[in-house]
Amino acid sequence: MSTNPPQSHPDDAVRDISEVAAVEVIGSACVHLMSAAAVKLGLADSDAADQEIDLDEARKLINALAGLVTAAAPEISDMHARPIRDGLRSLQLRFREISSIPDAPGKGPGEKYTGSVI
Repeated sequence: MSTNPPQSHPDDAVRDISEVAAVEVIGSACVHLMSAAAVKLGLADSDAADQEIDLDEARKLINALAGLVTAAAPEISDMHARPIRDGLRSLQLRFREISSIPDAPGKGPGEKYTGSVI
């Protein structure tokens, strides 16, 4: 009896992704960026969340999220973009809240795409 897992064929993955709507792929990417940024901002649900804070990494993730949602919003409709924008704004505000050296208005993470969050 073999204990090796069954091997999937590369065409299976292509077929699977072909069945997923673009709005779902974009939304999923946004959720991954938001989740990673939240962890880097100390918002993880763990006792060591404060030890995970890394503002440099959070800035990069927030910038990427802001760029993606700004570019994708016309394509995915306001219904899908609005909750992503709300989450993004919460992350931007959290960044400002915990940063020891505040960015100038309009210069915080993602603000070149979203405008100032103050």
